[in-house]
Amino acid sequence: MIGLELDEVDRSILHELQEDARTTTAEEMGEEAGVSASTIRNRIERLEDADVIEGYHPHIDYEAANYQLHIFIICRVPPDERAELAGEALKIVGTVTVRERLTGANNLHIEAIAEDSDAVDTVTGKITDFGLEIVNTEIVKEEHVQPFNHFGPAPSTDEDEE
Repeated sequence: MIGLELDEVDRSILHELQEDARTTTAEEMGEEAGVSASTIRNRIERLEDADVIEGYHPHIDYEAANYQLHIFIICRVPPDERAELAGEALKIVGTVTVRERLTGANNLHIEAIAEDSDAVDTVTGKITDFGLEIVNTEIVKEEHVQPFNHFGPAPSTDEDEE
């Protein structure tokens, strides 16, 4: 599938949505990109229709939500079973994300949260029950996230397209 050709306005929109999709208004994004709010709304709709924007998700502080343990579990699975096992791992209570890797022997990475060490044991036990080989388990101290910088704010333009 060939992706949508993005211009500076599109990139500016993506950057602003990554920074704060909940409270940034179309008017504010338009000021940043040098176009009208209606152009911003039309562009967002086009980006959503093209599946460039697939949703709006909150960034959750798991510790504040009483899940003190944020863990990454590195697994090794047969490549021909990777997709199926990723789906099974995603069903485990506590699993947040599953990443299928195309390179390297450690080809399935599972991110999970747990309230305590017993809950970690439950998650890892279910993972091994599904036939995944756990290579390593890591506890995350802190996660730092920033918007993809290629989508940085666009220089102001005089274009105002609908």
